[in-house]
Amino acid sequence: MNKVLVYSNAHKESLKVKEVLIDLLDKASVRVITDKEVPDYIITIGGDGTFLQAFHRYYQFLNTSHFIGIHTGHLGFYTDWLADDLEQVVTCVTQSSTQTHSYPLLETLITYNNGTQRKMLALNEMTVRSNSGTMVCDVIIKDYLFETFRGDGLCVATPTGSTGLSKSLGGAVLSPQLNALQLTEMASINNRVYRTLGSPLIITEDEWIELVPQNKLWIDLTIDNISWQDVELAKIQCRIADERLHLANFKQIEFWDRVENSFIGVNRNELR
Repeated sequence: MNKVLVYSNAHKESLKVKEVLIDLLDKASVRVITDKEVPDYIITIGGDGTFLQAFHRYYQFLNTSHFIGIHTGHLGFYTDWLADDLEQVVTCVTQSSTQTHSYPLLETLITYNNGTQRKMLALNEMTVRSNSGTMVCDVIIKDYLFETFRGDGLCVATPTGSTGLSKSLGGAVLSPQLNALQLTEMASINNRVYRTLGSPLIITEDEWIELVPQNKLWIDLTIDNISWQDVELAKIQCRIADERLHLANFKQIEFWDRVENSFIGVNRNELR
């Protein structure tokens, strides 16, 4: 018997959908559990923000559970199902076999000025920014000092995160079949004195990026939808994580279909 953990945001519509879904799961003899047990499926109800919250809350189940997203607002990038699809969702989780998309994740190792460290995973991206002036930051690639960046900040994104902030900063959209990370700049300073690469940079799974702030300004740090202000950051190392996100693919929606639906949305019949 499959075990399902249901996570919803606090919106009235989402809570109503959660109640109906749990009732349907119960009638189908599917066990709805808490995080005290290991679920086969984690179903989120809300939008991409809710999906990200569930990802960070239940990261310990990444290697054993499949995520399913139901959206109750605007169409999300990770949420395939509508509130009207609940019976189909229940039918799918009772099936014996599951098709999945497996997405690479970003591992961040944060080192603070006092020497303490913290490791976190990101599904989309990590950013560092100065909140009190130009950030000066050494960019080290696989133990090699690549450049000293001066500007507003830096973003390191996964392939799925490449469709978010990284894209708005001029980054490329990467296929999640690539085990790669992308570094993009925020308003870099480039003149006769100071130079940076000035373009997105992509590294592979056997490389890593280390960002080391040099002017000891207070740093604002974000990992997905989680943010910290005035961080005393010594350095942060970014690499492809050993863990991956497994998204149940009952609808068989491909990554490029998600990109097209999110950013282009062309009615193909109108092109004929």
